[in-house]
Amino acid sequence: MVKTAVVYYSSGGTNYQLAKWAAEAAKEAGSEVRIVKAAETAPQAAIDSNPAWKANVEATKDVPEVKPDDLEWADAIIFSVPTRFGNMPGQMKNFLDTTGGLWAQGKLANKAVSAMASAQNPHGGQEATILSLYTTIYHWGAIVVAPGYTDPVTFGAGGNPYGTSVTVGQDGKMIEDVQDAVKHQAKRTVQVAKALKNMES
Repeated sequence: MVKTAVVYYSSGGTNYQLAKWAAEAAKEAGSEVRIVKAAETAPQAAIDSNPAWKANVEATKDVPEVKPDDLEWADAIIFSVPTRFGNMPGQMKNFLDTTGGLWAQGKLANKAVSAMASAQNPHGGQEATILSLYTTIYHWGAIVVAPGYTDPVTFGAGGNPYGTSVTVGQDGKMIEDVQDAVKHQAKRTVQVAKALKNMES
């Protein structure tokens, strides 16, 4: 059975929701799934000053923090992150910087990897954020699984071929309906992971 790690960072809850949709779809595609989050590194004072952030931290306190072992375990990895100035948030970058040991042993090569992102406006850097994350994946020797335009749901979600992206309004709600696009992307990632696993066996 293919194993999928859905790795996310979320301050307001959007990327946690994307991660849950991805996990649901991966299970539907026949994969064993783990949802894990990047550790929070922001000062508690910053979290406490934002009610939505504080509420999300409390709501997800039982979600395990991602460890390099989760990546080694997985055949497919799906990332979901918010945009920070056109880049991934520091919390996710901090985690990725701990994967050097696995990379040096070649244990991240040939895994199927895909990514999703959110921002507060339609051109807030979602594409750049996904591409910045994929740069690390190329160094791993893993296989990037972009959704491209392999299903019309991509257009309905805004048409990002690199990975599903969503705009989050000031009220914290998603503007685009991206659930189907997330699920398509997750299932496609699992399918590619299965194919890669079959090639190696």
